[in-house]
Amino acid sequence: MAEAHQASSLLSSLSSDGAEVELSSSVWQEIYLSALRSWKRNLWRVWNDFLAGVVPATPLSWLFLFSTIQLACLLQLDPSLGLMEKIKELLPDWGGQHHQLQGLLAAAVFASCLWGTLIFTLHVALRLLLSHHGWLLEPHGTMSSPTKTWLALVRIFSGRHPRLFSFQRALPRQPVPGAQETVRKYLESMRPVLRDDAFDSVVALANDFLRLQAPRLQLYLQLKSWCASNYVSDWWEEFVYLRSRGSLVNSTYYMMQDFLYVTPTPLQAARAGNAVHTLLLYRHLLNRQEIPPTLLMGMRPLCSAQYERMFNTTRIPGVEKDYLCHLQDSQHVAVFHQGRFFRVGTHSSNGLLSPRALEQQFQYILDDPSPACPLEEHLAALTAAPRSMWAQVRESVKTHAATALETVEGAAFFVSLDSEPAGLTRENPAASLDTYAHTLLTGQGHDRWFDKSFTLIVFSNGKLGLSVEHSWADCPVAGHLWEFTLATECFQLGYATDGHCKGHPDPALPKPQRLQWDLPKQIQPSISLALRGAKTLSGNIDCHVFPFFHFGKSFIKGCHVSSDSFIQLVLQLAHFRDRGQFCLTYESAMTRLFLEGRTETVRSCTREACQFVRAMENKERTDQQCLALFREAVDKHQALLKAAMSGQGIDRHLFALYIMSRLLHMQSPFLTQVQSQQWLLSTSQIPVQQTHLFDVHNYPDYVSSGGGFGPAHDHGYGVSYIFMGENAISFHISSKQSSTETDSHRLGQHIEDALLDVASLFQAGQQFKRQFTGLGESSGWKYSNLSCKTVDPNIPKSSTNL
Repeated sequence: MAEAHQASSLLSSLSSDGAEVELSSSVWQEIYLSALRSWKRNLWRVWNDFLAGVVPATPLSWLFLFSTIQLACLLQLDPSLGLMEKIKELLPDWGGQHHQLQGLLAAAVFASCLWGTLIFTLHVALRLLLSHHGWLLEPHGTMSSPTKTWLALVRIFSGRHPRLFSFQRALPRQPVPGAQETVRKYLESMRPVLRDDAFDSVVALANDFLRLQAPRLQLYLQLKSWCASNYVSDWWEEFVYLRSRGSLVNSTYYMMQDFLYVTPTPLQAARAGNAVHTLLLYRHLLNRQEIPPTLLMGMRPLCSAQYERMFNTTRIPGVEKDYLCHLQDSQHVAVFHQGRFFRVGTHSSNGLLSPRALEQQFQYILDDPSPACPLEEHLAALTAAPRSMWAQVRESVKTHAATALETVEGAAFFVSLDSEPAGLTRENPAASLDTYAHTLLTGQGHDRWFDKSFTLIVFSNGKLGLSVEHSWADCPVAGHLWEFTLATECFQLGYATDGHCKGHPDPALPKPQRLQWDLPKQIQPSISLALRGAKTLSGNIDCHVFPFFHFGKSFIKGCHVSSDSFIQLVLQLAHFRDRGQFCLTYESAMTRLFLEGRTETVRSCTREACQFVRAMENKERTDQQCLALFREAVDKHQALLKAAMSGQGIDRHLFALYIMSRLLHMQSPFLTQVQSQQWLLSTSQIPVQQTHLFDVHNYPDYVSSGGGFGPAHDHGYGVSYIFMGENAISFHISSKQSSTETDSHRLGQHIEDALLDVASLFQAGQQFKRQFTGLGESSGWKYSNLSCKTVDPNIPKSSTNL
């Protein structure tokens, strides 16, 4: 994921002019602050739960318990075993006429104590159940009797209708792995990519670290894990994201998860109206916790903490580090069109505006002929500038245009109405998808407010996309939002036959407010410099997107192989053919099995994967030999993935130990060497989490093509992939134009070849190899079955499971 770039730049974010920056806080202060942040978040969640009526369970459950106790008292029964009489003795004596009131108060106190005890017991029992990870270690596709029993208990203790944050207080804390085991795994991962002399040097550093520094660092880290909700996530957010001084373009990721072949309406304002309305519907469900919690494999709840800052959030730049500003509510969105900024109110006295009313507002902006004011057109380029520079200029902007700046930063999210079309075209399908991806990732350098949690991008032909700032959450959380948005705005809300949103315009609706930026001319050089830098970054990124139609998840499942492991080994084979060598590979895995967990790195370039790749390149090896090595590599990858998900990964532990060493002013050559490593291949799968929202069997055109991110290294690749239904895979590849060693299109061709070569190892996959061979070198076959539709699909609601 894009986090690989930020992880690679960690050392630079903690140095200045080549010298290490001493962290001002002491280790005890940092542990105290981590604990304080955790308690603040917990109290804030309890308060939000109370407002939503779900703390610590529904009030109706307390009322039911109180009524049961009262009924027992009427029947001359004492369910409290004498405790209510003790409570009465502690209450003030109000005389005989108030004896009944004393009884009610005693019953209420006893009911509250019993209710709290039961809830606490349930949470403890659920936390103990959720701490079990044995089910992860079972063979792919099987479930033992103990696991079935465990799953049944989890469902019983989870309740009938759990809400989004129902499991937060029951999730276990992420464990701190043993230093000896982490270092062993690290050395094992480095063996395939280092020469003998370099590896021996790393081993010597590792042994010194284990002997001299690891025990003390591990002790302090264990102490932090007892005080904080998560021993690593708050430091990951601060040091990898918020302290990074580079451009946000480097860490932003995009979501092209609009329908690949279908555009529900060609009207830009209508698509924006439905999309904005749907996004705010999602926010309403989020605030009321009515979104079901995400369950891994349909049974294990994941942490939902990252959803809290999805809306109304802005990353505010600072000279040394940024901070995230989150508002409880916002009733407007900030809109950018042709160099101008507008405030569009999203609510009236009757609640959320209808899609047709929002379309009316966006159409007014599109029809507004007024030009951009001086310095306004390229102002947003400052958000793509190095963070320290933007922090300094922002003070001047805030002084002279405070209202406009507060409006943008206080918006629910940012909307960009682009003046150009995007999406798949019949005339040049390959190039059109590449341009689509590049535009979503970088824009023109001045038409995205990169500080906002996300930017909704609506193109002139009705295509959609999302640009997401990375610090507040990882891709699966934004992906969950986007899946809901696509399904709801297309299948539930729909469009009229003329392409407009359903409903009628509101002539009494106030017009959008044009923001005024009274900026001093002194910031013109800064804007120009930021724009040149943003255009340089944008022009240096080479994006390539291609869908692969020969087979997909269905075929891979038929081979009894994990689909993710299959693709990871394909990427190793393709990269080796592209570069002629193995490299450190970053695959993002989630750690949301734990409270406030985010991600962990799976080092996919293993010894077993390298043996498989060498066998594939050795013509003397038979298919059966290659297949045997392939299965060994798959098993190894699955073991690493499960270890990462269960908190036994490598990189987050080493990262936390490194930060701890800096706080203790302890020099560790080994940890410095670990943090200086470069990821030449950064990969991530875009998960499809709400498959029930899309009927890809009856409506195969309604599939999403996923999203992507930039490369983590100047001479590296960024690769993301998504399984489009059961029979197709979409790949997003990025690299730097300035590199003579990388080429996104070249790697794409190697991936296609590798997919077919690996599939041909299985008997069922040999047909794909024969079909491809007969098509020659042209890649036009990839798009031969596309039909780019730009009409209202008019799918009946009964065709979906919404």
